[in-house]
Amino acid sequence: MSRLRWVVALAAVVVALVVQVTLFPHVAWHGIVPNLCLLVVVAAALTVEAPFALVLGFVAGLTLDLAPPADHVAGRWALALTIAAFLAARVRQDQKPTALAVIGTVAAASFVATSLFALSGVILQDPAMSVVGLLEVVLVAVVWDVLLTPFVLPPLMRLFGRLSPQWAAS
Repeated sequence: MSRLRWVVALAAVVVALVVQVTLFPHVAWHGIVPNLCLLVVVAAALTVEAPFALVLGFVAGLTLDLAPPADHVAGRWALALTIAAFLAARVRQDQKPTALAVIGTVAAASFVATSLFALSGVILQDPAMSVVGLLEVVLVAVVWDVLLTPFVLPPLMRLFGRLSPQWAAS
């Protein structure tokens, strides 16, 4: 079951990444698109055990770092999504989260991950990042991710739950 779960999780990350980098730039607002990879990671963190979600967060972030048109130092999204997975897994506390808790978790994870990514860009002197634009980027990213939550997280959480019923049943 573990191998199948990894295959499904990696397939979900790849599909999310492809949609994120090919389709979503056409609906971007000021160049900011929804982070589907983050939503996959949060769905895993709310459904399965934390170590799986942490590794998935790192893998999803690394794929996001390396996927074209990446123009930043690799590892920034890997760090951000790993931290987001950790925070989302802490919310779970062995109880099935309510809809409000899921939306709040997505908002918090999006805020933290996008802030970490943007702040690391400022620290690493990324020319595309500025302190002035940080607030807008973070705010728009959180709104995008929360708007997509009802469409993306329920099916992903059901899928992850079916792949690890002993963990999701608690």
